Amino acid sequence: MHVAENGEKCFTVRCGAARLMSVSLIREACDIADKHCGGHLRWTTRNNIEFMVDNEAAMKALVADLKDRKFAGGSNKFPIGGTGAAISNMIHTQGWVHCHTPAMDASGPVKAVMDEVFDYFQSMKLPAPIRLALACCLNMCGAVHASDIGIVGIHRKPPIVDNEVLDNVCEIPLAVAACPTGAIKPTKTEFDGKKINSVSVNEDRCMYCGNCYTMCPALPLADYQGDGCVIMVGGKVSNRISMPKLAKVVVAYIPNEPPRWPTLTKAIKHIIEVYSKNAMKYERVGEWAERIGWEKFFELTGLEFTHHLIDDFRDPAYYTWRQSTQFKF
Repeated sequence: MHVAENGEKCFTVRCGAARLMSVSLIREACDIADKHCGGHLRWTTRNNIEFMVDNEAAMKALVADLKDRKFAGGSNKFPIGGTGAAISNMIHTQGWVHCHTPAMDASGPVKAVMDEVFDYFQSMKLPAPIRLALACCLNMCGAVHASDIGIVGIHRKPPIVDNEVLDNVCEIPLAVAACPTGAIKPTKTEFDGKKINSVSVNEDRCMYCGNCYTMCPALPLADYQGDGCVIMVGGKVSNRISMPKLAKVVVAYIPNEPPRWPTLTKAIKHIIEVYSKNAMKYERVGEWAERIGWEKFFELTGLEFTHHLIDDFRDPAYYTWRQSTQFKF
């Protein structure tokens, strides 16, 4: 509820929704807004739908209506929650549905994870809000690096060079320029007894991002054995209590296990439960981990620490950039 200076009140009811929605469900949301909210509603950046009314009686009628609307299988069409000290709706990228470089799906694991932690979405029993996010590859068009718990799809094998078609379907200079680490170089090779233009991949420099495949469809990267995801913990955008933080990798690899991703969902729920039991009130996940020390975090969660989790970046700007309004001079 928001109260204006003149005392007028606005009651907001937030519902979790999917990033990809059917037209019929969107029309139903609009019908609800017409019925209860004077035709007004809004979508948030985390795929929530918010309905707003101006009195408590209308709010109770709206909540009752939303709870009565269910899919044929019995699940809620418009689950209410995601506010206060709860898990907010999960923001995610495109995944297998509508992207060419994913190392994992997006909608599938998001559904599986949110089903597993749905109780935390509808209640406010956590020490502080938890933001979950998923990006299906290293390009991270989701907010994974700045969320309390993030899932990032990773490729573990370099692109395959399809010499048969590469020179016919690709602009080689664009493919070379697309690589952020300079791992791709133009070359000539022999195919079918002919000298052809192609590229070579320096596997030691490749970071498996898939940018080359964006520019050249003859450099496919997806591999069912090598693809999977990592779990990152501790990011946040808020300036409250402490500065914004970038998340750190705490699980180096989990294989893709569609359709329900059991290993991934179990690990995410376990981290949330350990945090909920041990953190102080108002303390975000990253703040809790830094207060007790990351060594203690791994001890409490039982996650294995390996050399893959060590920050080995070389950019000092990570430490020196002004990331906060909490300036110190």
